[in-house]
Amino acid sequence: MAEVENQEDTEYLEEEVEEEEEEVAAGEKAAAAEEADIDVDTSVAKFKEVQDKEFVEVRFPADLVAEAQQAWQTFIGSTTSREAAGEAIYAALFDSAPSLQSLFKTARSVMAMRFMNGINSIISSATSPSALKIQVETLGFQHLDLEVTIPRVVIFRDAIIDLFDMEMGARFTSKAKLGFLLLLNYVGGAYIYIRREYAVRIKIINSSWRTANNKAADFMDQGQEAAEGEAAEGEAGEADEGGEAKEAAAKEAAADVAAKDSKEEARASGEASTKNSTNMKVPTTFNEMFMFNGAVMGFGSSVWMNLILEQFDDMVMNASNPYRLQEECDVLSLVLAKYRGTINLSEFKAVMLASMRSLVPKDWDGNHEVAWGWLWENVERMLKNLMGKPQVQEKALERLIMSLTEDAVTYFGREVYKRFFALAPAGQDHFKQSTTRLYWIANKIVEMTIEMYREPKKMVEDISALGLRHVGYAIPTEFFAPFVSGAVEVVRTMTTDEQAEDGFRWSLTLISKILVRTILEGSTIVMKAINTNQEKALKKAISVSPRGKRARELLNISVGTQSISPLYWSIESGSLNCARAMIRDLLTIRADRDNYYYGCDELFARHPDAIHRLCADAPALLPTLLDGLIWRSRLTVNAQRRVNYYVKHVIQDENGKFNQALEWLVDGQDPKIICHPVVVLFSDMIWGRLASRYFFLGRCYFLLTLIIFITSQ
Repeated sequence: MAEVENQEDTEYLEEEVEEEEEEVAAGEKAAAAEEADIDVDTSVAKFKEVQDKEFVEVRFPADLVAEAQQAWQTFIGSTTSREAAGEAIYAALFDSAPSLQSLFKTARSVMAMRFMNGINSIISSATSPSALKIQVETLGFQHLDLEVTIPRVVIFRDAIIDLFDMEMGARFTSKAKLGFLLLLNYVGGAYIYIRREYAVRIKIINSSWRTANNKAADFMDQGQEAAEGEAAEGEAGEADEGGEAKEAAAKEAAADVAAKDSKEEARASGEASTKNSTNMKVPTTFNEMFMFNGAVMGFGSSVWMNLILEQFDDMVMNASNPYRLQEECDVLSLVLAKYRGTINLSEFKAVMLASMRSLVPKDWDGNHEVAWGWLWENVERMLKNLMGKPQVQEKALERLIMSLTEDAVTYFGREVYKRFFALAPAGQDHFKQSTTRLYWIANKIVEMTIEMYREPKKMVEDISALGLRHVGYAIPTEFFAPFVSGAVEVVRTMTTDEQAEDGFRWSLTLISKILVRTILEGSTIVMKAINTNQEKALKKAISVSPRGKRARELLNISVGTQSISPLYWSIESGSLNCARAMIRDLLTIRADRDNYYYGCDELFARHPDAIHRLCADAPALLPTLLDGLIWRSRLTVNAQRRVNYYVKHVIQDENGKFNQALEWLVDGQDPKIICHPVVVLFSDMIWGRLASRYFFLGRCYFLLTLIIFITSQ
């Protein structure tokens, strides 16, 4: 009985403890909720005015953000297109501030698109404080050259809010107005803070990086330039002293490298040893200077430094773009995950600073030390947050994918679109393929997530190429986030392995980041005009380009190492009206005081098989192309006028060999094209100056053999 009573007392005490713990937990939750409400209320009160004293993550009330997002979608829907919405915003800003019109130096259509994309990115990320901060910081770095002040922010803010109020009327509710007021004040204050705090560092990094790259190319000529008598005596003396010091340093470095060869082999610990280090050439580039200093400082066998060095230029060039810098670090973390050995990131910093000091000796000071140290601290922090994770996530994700059955794969393909269409109903307009094709796309996405871990560099190239194709498809970038969310939700229902889920989410998010960046960088106004298939829109888009760059805008869009041709894309997508206008624009002769501009050479240099492509896919454009190869003078002399035929590229290819253009035109079997003056001219030239001689020689040889055969019988 005593034991039973003791047991009952123990159970009673345990119940009391559990009740107390639940009360404490409930109290903590309530306190946290109260603190969150206080933070939200504080943010509302605080950002009713522009705040430029600090730049931190801020959580705005969910109802205000939702109303603002709904109002934004309503505004876009009330216009004929996104371009029209951007034009309306541009006009409102331009007309509201006559004193600021001098800041609008870029073409109207380009600026309108930038306003549209910028506001859309801010509104889309408003629900996440961290994402909003990163997005605003990225935009802030793009405004470093502009003098952003609180009065100017107020002018821009009021102009945008007045535009929405005028366009939407009662649909622009008070909550939506307050939401836009808070967001625009936050963004404007952030621009001012970033320009004040970070602009100097970014400018120092950019200027010193340019100096280092330019100076590295002439590093060998410094002593010779100093020896010449063209410069002043003081400058010559400084240059001579610098040349002697560098020569002595080079000799000492070579001796140190020779002395440390045996030590490096001993401390390699599985890393590849450096061969012929004593025969290292005098560095002429930043990378060579880095390798030279690395060998001198005893890090010559640290192969992982080369992996960072390959992407270091992209990191420096995107130091003002935190979003892109994070993407570069994500890819680099996957590359470093394949390295088997010890990685000490602080060693790279030491070698990097030593190399920069060597290449920028005159300008280098304490501000340079701070700026470059700040850049590397950001990179190192991002890399350390990811170190060790890719290996674990790759194994977990691989186990998940290998365990999927055919039914599971079908389930994933079905559910991912169901959830995506629920999150973004407008996305259905862009997925018009068959069910089999949609399932294939879903399976390809799963393959890409694991391949991103296995071959990150190759996948970045492939994804960039895919992103450029999405530019031609005119896919809105705001659809990528809900697609990723839907895919992650489906994977969550298919596995209980958190590592596999995290690996899938992280990889797919990185893929979507690269795709979005590629689409934004490749979405030029020319590509947007091609999607409309209107000749007037294309002429308006290309009219803002200078004479010397028009051909490049029409023939090439590059993102990284990948490129796409707007001309070929217009042909492939069936936008023949735009393709015809592009060919006419390319083959129009323009001039200024110094040069003539004619896109014939650029056209055939970019597309040597242009005639073949037109014969196969767009024969209706062949007359336009051939007409463009003729120039007729407007002046007549004795009832005649001069005519120039530009037939070089249809006779000879880029390698100096015979072009197959005539063969392609004959295969097209179009008598009207064969009778075109250009085709008649260059075919007669080929016959009269080349082919006829060999033809007659061949016939004469045939007659000779025939006569010999007859007489020998």
